[in-house]
Parts: sequence; C-alpha cells; structure tokens
Amino acid sequence: MSQKPAREQALELRARLKAKKPRFRRQESWRYMRVSQVWRKPDGIDSKMRIRKKGWPKSVEVGYRGPRKARGLHPSGYREVLVRNMDDLAKIDPQTQAVRIAHTVGMKKRAEISLRAGEKHIYILNPLPEEKPAEEVEETAEEAAKAEEEPEEEEKATEPKSEAKGKPETVPEKPEEEETT
Repeated sequence: MSQKPAREQALELRARLKAKKPRFRRQESWRYMRVSQVWRKPDGIDSKMRIRKKGWPKSVEVGYRGPRKARGLHPSGYREVLVRNMDDLAKIDPQTQAVRIAHTVGMKKRAEISLRAGEKHIYILNPLPEEKPAEEVEETAEEAAKAEEEPEEEEKATEPKSEAKGKPETVPEKPEEEETT
C-alpha cells in the first residue's frame, strides 16, 4: 500500500472541507437587487445574521479556514511564484514551486523564460499559446478566401430575376371623396 505525498493529501482534504463549507452571502442580497452577493460582515444592531439566529445564513468564521498544509497551494499542488525576469527563475525549486509569468513581461522575454523553464522542468501556470506552423496558417487563409467567394455566387443564383429590382412597390392612392352636406 503506497502512501500519497503530503501535498496531495492536503489538496484532497481541502477539497473535502470546501464541499462542506456554506456559500457565504451578504445579508439581504437575496432580497434586494441593489445589494451584491459579495461578502460583507453584518454589523447592524438588529441584524439576525450578526447574532447568528437560527434560519439565517452562516457567517464567515475562522473555523471554516482550509488546512494549513494546503494554504497558498495552486490547484496543481505547487506553490505559485511570480516571475518577472530570468534571475527570478534561478530561485525556483521545480519540485514544490510553479511559475506564473508577470503580465508586464513582453513576448520576447516571456518566450525566453518559458524556454529556460522547460529546460529546468519548471511548471508554468500561464504558458504561451502554441503557435501554428506557417504551412497551416497559409492553408487556413486560402480556405477563408474560398469561403468568402462562394456565398456571393450563391446569392446571385437565389435572387429573383425581375426588372423592378430594388424599387419599392407603389400602392395606388384612393381618390378622396368630397363631402356633401
């Protein structure tokens, strides 16, 4: 019987506890559209949630906190580290930490960082999208051009052939009757 690593056990425990945790909602958010559901601590003197009256939603308490070993872990099981340059990448432990490349990093440096991280077997949480090879890009451009040409030919074939094309039909006016008194 093999033991799971402590990190995996902590993630499973966090998932089990989270399933039992209530959905904390702001007081009266279900009653009024102007009150958002984002949690705010109830503090009114007559507040039923503040005094924990039976039948009212649960309030946030320290007892609902996640397990200590799982705090700060990404769902992948790694600790998340923000990287802005190549020097930050040198401080990463690939066994326990994963990299999130900062949004301020440009595409050129991002490509360098992801290449170096791949060499060191470091997991990247926000990797670059994979580029299509040049051959596929040319093929899709040709297919798109063909698709644009075909509907125009079909439209011409389905239009009725009439001389008064585009002219609105005129309805003959009724002659006004004179009033006789």
